[in-house]
Amino acid sequence: MTDRLEPADEAALARLVGEAHAEGTPLLVCGNASKLGMLRPVQAARTLSARALSGIGLYSPAELILAAGAGTPLAEVAAAVAAKGQHIIAEPPDFSALLGGGAQTLGGAVAANLSGPRRVAWGAMRDHVMGVRAVNGIGETIHSGGRVLKNVTGLDLCKLLAGSHGTLAVLSEITLKVLPAPERRATLVLRGLAPERAVAALAAALGSPYAVSGAAHLPAAQAARVPALAWLGGAVTLARIEDFASSVAYRSGRLRADLAAFGAAEMLDDAASQVAWAAVRDALPLAAEAGAVWRVSVRPSAGPAVARAVAEAFDAAWFFDWGGGLVWVAGPATEAAHDAVCAAARAAGGTWMLLRAPEALRAAVAVIPPEAPALAAITRRVKAAFDPKGILNPGRMFAGI
Repeated sequence: MTDRLEPADEAALARLVGEAHAEGTPLLVCGNASKLGMLRPVQAARTLSARALSGIGLYSPAELILAAGAGTPLAEVAAAVAAKGQHIIAEPPDFSALLGGGAQTLGGAVAANLSGPRRVAWGAMRDHVMGVRAVNGIGETIHSGGRVLKNVTGLDLCKLLAGSHGTLAVLSEITLKVLPAPERRATLVLRGLAPERAVAALAAALGSPYAVSGAAHLPAAQAARVPALAWLGGAVTLARIEDFASSVAYRSGRLRADLAAFGAAEMLDDAASQVAWAAVRDALPLAAEAGAVWRVSVRPSAGPAVARAVAEAFDAAWFFDWGGGLVWVAGPATEAAHDAVCAAARAAGGTWMLLRAPEALRAAVAVIPPEAPALAAITRRVKAAFDPKGILNPGRMFAGI
């Protein structure tokens, strides 16, 4: 059992990190511990939680800006902006069904750079972070960006810290850009397509002028686990349109006509669309699978080849998001299965992450692809600049750093 530190404010956070730096004491950095099952396990005598750094300090709906403590529950942020008819653009997933743990925090979503189905249209979580405050591994408070949309001040550390998984600094406050939420959603559903044909249909939808904001394909077994899709029977290919009600009606009708060559399309209404895309976002079709779960990122046209390769290597469950560019895979938690996923990703020119696995496997294998020597040297230099004694989440992403 590790000691748990929960600083009440940024000054206390800086003091605790500074003391750990002076002592050379490794810290397991987290928010509400909802993602401890991701990536490599961290060996540390103390846990430093930012969950007490909670609360929305600034919300200006007219300026489309919100600033909140890193420990603020993401659901609280989502509810606050929803009350003003707005939403978090990146649609960050909730992996509680996959990983267990507590409620996700804003800082955790940013530190992991988590993005949902809307990424294909609006970019990643890091693209909407306007500013951050954080404490580096020395105990120094740093800040980057600001609280306005048109901000070009200083180095853009926001994108560096987003996706660093707490290995460079401990986030204390995040400023996000938000946008008006759509009035209506509709989802076009094509039934029974093979993976290659499904990706071709999704490519046509994403390449259309109708602003598709979600593009996914679920084989029959995975679709059957989503209540909003199970009634359709068989594999389903999904394209989502979000906007004003009249615009959604017009654009979805036009898209249905344009994709007629791929079959007659069903349409999910607003309520069913929300349920279906929440399931895709949170990887719920794989939540009941035993063993390990991987995320493989490739060019969309390579998604079917990845799915075929892993299915040939082991009894794999899978589905596509991001038009085929994100392949979710579940299978046995073995090194052989992990090697097969890595080989499939490399063959497709893509990358991968071991998202869920027993601690023993996550400690034994590379959980993300090893970096090329030149890039690895830069990574070590950046780590040394932010955290010279390597006390923040040591070994979380790469063994030894």
